[in-house]
Amino acid sequence: MKWLAALFIIVPTAELALLMVSGKTLGILPTIFIIIATGIGGAYLAKKQGLRAWRDLQYRLVNKETPGKALVDSVCILFGGLLLLMPGFLTDLVGLLLLFSGPRKLLYPFIVKWLYNKIRSGQIRVM
Repeated sequence: MKWLAALFIIVPTAELALLMVSGKTLGILPTIFIIIATGIGGAYLAKKQGLRAWRDLQYRLVNKETPGKALVDSVCILFGGLLLLMPGFLTDLVGLLLLFSGPRKLLYPFIVKWLYNKIRSGQIRVM
């Protein structure tokens, strides 16, 4: 919980600093355009990737396969889309990384290990 509080302080501060530097370097209008473009582009990519992940999840459930990877992909795409809708360059970068399957493949073992530890400790229950 401590890291979450730090995250809510550090990330917005870093975003504001980057936006100020970008505003001085590129100008206010180009910076605003970049923020709007990443929001619109991110929403489009999140919708496209999200629908693909949703179809994969449904396919796995219909065929009685474990939905593990498809479920993790869906959650990563959801968070990636939300991060892209937030104004800022750091959140856009992390959001874009979560939307593409290459970076998600790198994160997958860490997410599975985190989930396993949560299930083992009883913080998450599987029924």
